[in-house]
Amino acid sequence: MGTFCSVIKFENLQELKRLCHWGPIIALSVIAICSIMAMIDSVLWYWPLHTTGGSVNFIMLINWTVMILYNYFNAMFVGPGFVPLGWKPENSQDSMYLQYCKVCQAFKAPRSHHCRKCNRCVMKMDHHCPWINNCCGYQNHASFTLFLLLAPLGCIHAAFIFVMTMYTQLYNRLSFGWNTIKIDMSAARRDPLPVVPFGLAAFAATLFALGLALGTTIAVGMLFFIQMKIILRNKTSIESWIEEKAKDRIQYYQLDEIFVFPYDLGSRWKNFKQVFTCSGVPEGDGLEWPIREGCHQYSLTIEQLKQKADKRVRSIRYKVIENYSGAYCPLNRGIKTFFTSPCTEEPRIQLQKGEFILATRGLRYWLYGDKILDDPFTEGVSRIRGWFPRNCVEKCPCDAETEPAPEGEKKTR
Repeated sequence: MGTFCSVIKFENLQELKRLCHWGPIIALSVIAICSIMAMIDSVLWYWPLHTTGGSVNFIMLINWTVMILYNYFNAMFVGPGFVPLGWKPENSQDSMYLQYCKVCQAFKAPRSHHCRKCNRCVMKMDHHCPWINNCCGYQNHASFTLFLLLAPLGCIHAAFIFVMTMYTQLYNRLSFGWNTIKIDMSAARRDPLPVVPFGLAAFAATLFALGLALGTTIAVGMLFFIQMKIILRNKTSIESWIEEKAKDRIQYYQLDEIFVFPYDLGSRWKNFKQVFTCSGVPEGDGLEWPIREGCHQYSLTIEQLKQKADKRVRSIRYKVIENYSGAYCPLNRGIKTFFTSPCTEEPRIQLQKGEFILATRGLRYWLYGDKILDDPFTEGVSRIRGWFPRNCVEKCPCDAETEPAPEGEKKTR
């Protein structure tokens, strides 16, 4: 009893409030519907438990559900790990390379960023995910990625059961135009017939669960692909944007330097092991990181300070070339844009051709920034901020006349 009480503390109970959010409610509802319907269909209509195959199939369904929920709750409740309040580097001279967070009253450790939703500086922050109502970062990156892998695999298995259930139950009742095709269904037919008939309600529920399973497979599978790409490069979504702005700064000022991302260890396997370990605990302490040869421990933070000091690269100016309605998953902007919509509660911006946008960060197919208003005081709105598709805008050429370059440096159009 004492051990049980030591595990369940007040802080743990407070964390349960994360479940009271639309993201976890939807995610857990989809998992529950697909899992329960797959088990019901298997036991009642597709593959009875008294057969070896039916037993193995049922155990696999339970296994998928347990592993999916285990990694999901790990990602949610373990969390990304936060920089300790009041943290500062051991060597006081290193603080000159770091930004200071006024909210946390601490220096931002390398690879950490302040999350407005969590109101803390998150170690190796990738993004704030509404589906787990928490940030994805240092401690839960592996669990989050495993959830993104297991969810599509479990949905594929469930979708197969849904399809076979509807096929085997309706094969002898309705004509689908297959009269000329001879298919041996003797192995799938049940004799005697199931006690619970496969009626219209069961068909509708199975069809609905099939739609959820297929949609989840595609959407979550795309997210898994994106996560694996950045893991194999030992980056985060935020760091990819910092690297893009670094290259833009070097090109703009025609500097004789090359920005090398310091945390890419040069081997996909080494990068992979930074997140996935046999113990399940990520390498390091989340404050200091192994770096590639020739790089400085604070190479990335130094680049961030340069970008912060340079007003021009703090944001990149884009011109709108295509209208955008502000939809979260726009069908008319392409398949890749549709399936890579940012998993965040941040708003989208409506765009009109000819407008200008200042982008402060972005993904491969999406950008985040502020719309430049002709009249900033119109209707009491000073700025409009949110996400928008990349293929709706184009980068503006550098304006050499209106923005002078630093002494001794050149700018190109």
